[in-house]
Amino acid sequence: MDLSERVGHTLVLGTTRVGKTRLAELLIAQDIRRGEVVIVFDPKGDVDLLRRVYAEAQRAGRADAFFMFHLGHPDISARYNPVGSFSRITEVATRIAGQLPSEGQSAAFKEFVWRFVNVMARALVALGRTPDYEAINRHASDIEPLLVDYFEQWLDREPTAAGWRDELERQPIDKKSLDKGLQSRGLRAVSLVEFARRRRLYDPIAHALASTLAYEKSHFDKLVASLLPLMEKLTTGRTAALLSPAMNAPGDWRPVFDWNAVINLGGIVYVGLDALSDYEVAAAVGNSMFADLTSVAGSLYKYGPGRGFPVPVKPRRIAIHADEFNELIGDEFIPLLNKAGGAGFQVTAYTQTWSDVEARIGSRPKAGQIAGNFNTLIMLRVKELATAELLTTQLPTVQVVSTVASSSVSDTNDPGEFTDFASRNEDRIAPETVPMLAPTDLVQLPKGQAFALLHGGQLHKIRMPLPGAGDDPLMPAGLKEIGEALRALLDGPWLWPEPAPDGAEGEIAHGLAQHQLP
Repeated sequence: MDLSERVGHTLVLGTTRVGKTRLAELLIAQDIRRGEVVIVFDPKGDVDLLRRVYAEAQRAGRADAFFMFHLGHPDISARYNPVGSFSRITEVATRIAGQLPSEGQSAAFKEFVWRFVNVMARALVALGRTPDYEAINRHASDIEPLLVDYFEQWLDREPTAAGWRDELERQPIDKKSLDKGLQSRGLRAVSLVEFARRRRLYDPIAHALASTLAYEKSHFDKLVASLLPLMEKLTTGRTAALLSPAMNAPGDWRPVFDWNAVINLGGIVYVGLDALSDYEVAAAVGNSMFADLTSVAGSLYKYGPGRGFPVPVKPRRIAIHADEFNELIGDEFIPLLNKAGGAGFQVTAYTQTWSDVEARIGSRPKAGQIAGNFNTLIMLRVKELATAELLTTQLPTVQVVSTVASSSVSDTNDPGEFTDFASRNEDRIAPETVPMLAPTDLVQLPKGQAFALLHGGQLHKIRMPLPGAGDDPLMPAGLKEIGEALRALLDGPWLWPEPAPDGAEGEIAHGLAQHQLP
């Protein structure tokens, strides 16, 4: 297959136990060996797939660029902030509110939540803090501490607000004279809002924060009620430390990565989402990652690789492998397929049936839009007729020649005739129009065999090797061995002495080793 065709994206379909994950291992191994950035999304957290990715990274001499993010094994997982990296501040609200239902009356609440989260994100960034799930959850339950912090910082730097602290002490606020919404709020927050109103001071972020106090607190809590359960799921238990990483946590060896750093470094990332244990958290994190990757693709379009580094960074192709991608599919995935090819992104998606995608996305036209973005189709054995027709309906009909054997015998009882009987044998050749492939051909495929549409619709019949791990000396025994290797790596060659190694890649790696976002 021509490598230039990969940016047209590839869809792999096949039922269970027919070699779909083994094909993924082959494609991932080739991408790693070619030196491409490789990102593997595995909703199930398949240990065999993880072992293969790590073994191939070692075989290619790229083990120092390997990252493992695994929701099911937080003790040895790298850490990642799904909302900490963005090109525009509004992306934070979009990634969080995008997980909420949007049908019927829920659409209005979703829009309100989007605005509320956007206000919090703008305030956090203005205060010099990185947005994360824990901060959003904390301030969604009680916005007043964030409002107080921002107002105090704003009034301290506002020339026309000089002496505001003394004035607040001299003129305390009588809450009984205020609107009902403000009466249910804390005195400090109300005093700051009223001071700014009396002085006719304006700041867009302060004004947006003050508008949240206009709602009576119990009513406001109902408006954002759909946000709180989602944030609780993402900030509960050991998973919270993975998704809201403390950058300078003492004694925490687990690295913090973001997609810009991974791409500039030429990294290999395995993402295990543990969907069998908690599919809602897995879907939320996966969709946020896709949204983040789409944002990175936009940045690569506009500025190229290595933005902000003093030395050039070579462009890299980014190979994304999404196993069981029907578990990950969402509105965030569509622009990644539509527009990210020009930035070097090449997506290979694996799923069992196309109905899984339609059920997940909830719209047949939108599922068709997704299918139209996969220029390459590889289909192993499938059991669903509609899935098989995804391939067979794209194929032309062909002319085949059929041969019909015919024989006949006739006799006569006329005594005047010399011949008593006559026989006739003939082969009749007739052309016939038939489909090139029928769905039954795909239902009967042996394990490890597939039909593929490559290079703009050329049909190929392929057989693939089914790699095993039994005789591979580089294959780790399990997660414990991988975790120990990653920790030893970070305790050793990653912690270079100052100054950082020359070149942009050395600076990025050094920053990751020090647990700092570049």
